[in-house]
Amino acid sequence: MKALIIIGILVTFGLIFVLYSRNKEIKRLLAALASFALILSLGIMGNVARPIIPLFLMHILLTLFAWGGLLYYLVRGRYVWWVIFSPVITIILFILLSLLEGSRYEDTWGQLF
Repeated sequence: MKALIIIGILVTFGLIFVLYSRNKEIKRLLAALASFALILSLGIMGNVARPIIPLFLMHILLTLFAWGGLLYYLVRGRYVWWVIFSPVITIILFILLSLLEGSRYEDTWGQLF
């Protein structure tokens, strides 16, 4: 599974730079790299939601959805920002649940900050 993730990351980087070498659009390159860094960051930050399995599975699906949105931007040239930022929903939901529920998730609250 980890090998597939690493291959996916390398293929995405390769696709970004191949499309840049064809079009020479620096603005599109920077937008794609920033979006990809954001998706990877949100994917890593989502690990704090592991104690709540349904929320964690939703985060994984939304991260894959965001990755698909990045690929859609690379292929079609249309940037759909709400797709790229969709994993933020699960992180915010985890923070809200942590604040509402209290001590049940306090051990993971410290991992956020």
